[in-house]
Amino acid sequence: MKQANTHKSILKAGIFRFRDQKLEAVEDALAVEDPLEIGIMIPDQIPPVPAQTISLTMRTPGNDRELTAGYLFTEGIIRQRDEIIQVLELPDLVTLVLKPEKGRDLSVLERRSVTSSSCGVCGKLSASAIRREPAYRENAFFEPMESGVLQELPSNLRAAQHNFERTGGLHAAALFDGAGILQLLREDVGRHNALDKLLGAALMAGMLPLSHQVLLLSGRTSFELVQKAAMGGIRMVVSVGAPSSKALQLAREYDITLVGFLKSSGFNIYHGENRIKFD
Repeated sequence: MKQANTHKSILKAGIFRFRDQKLEAVEDALAVEDPLEIGIMIPDQIPPVPAQTISLTMRTPGNDRELTAGYLFTEGIIRQRDEIIQVLELPDLVTLVLKPEKGRDLSVLERRSVTSSSCGVCGKLSASAIRREPAYRENAFFEPMESGVLQELPSNLRAAQHNFERTGGLHAAALFDGAGILQLLREDVGRHNALDKLLGAALMAGMLPLSHQVLLLSGRTSFELVQKAAMGGIRMVVSVGAPSSKALQLAREYDITLVGFLKSSGFNIYHGENRIKFD
């Protein structure tokens, strides 16, 4: 079947569709999945760190700078926007040139990883390697969100997911304010990539910490997603799917409100009910 690119994140493909006992040739939209090399370089460090790839991830093309910045942020390699001197971008390769920083954790250089679009902890060689100390641990005041506003978030997200509507194959991570107004949205075939893109965008825009925003995830909530949310100072994580046991454990440790199975008809609260206001 003939294929042609119409958008870098979407591929149009000719397929056969079987419905109601009828077979017909149609055109379908698929979410693109391509590799991205994430690299760093620290020229003024002693000894200097030459340009090198530290991770290869399968992602949906688009917002690659944000994905790279978000990945380095959630891995604990950078903590502030001003640590980035320059962004070097080539097709499917983004390298951040960093300032030398005393005490920077460069253990990622010893465990260069290949990450699939479904895995956020692939390449980690030990249980301790998946833990990162959040850059923002202060327990800032969070104005409780109205339960009715919370229940509207999935429909607000879906209305803004234009690529998902076309492909049905993209995860989303979105930030909302306390009134349920969408502030930032990123999509990717990988759940962890979507969140890294979101956090990278927030980092580059000087929005961190995100202590007054609500993070909405389009799928289930896993350990690594709560870990990444904690790195950004997020106090409430909600999703349309279920959390894992480790996600709940980490949410309790960091005192992050964790909500699952969010629908217009209701939701489950796994931790932090004090941040939700009920009529």
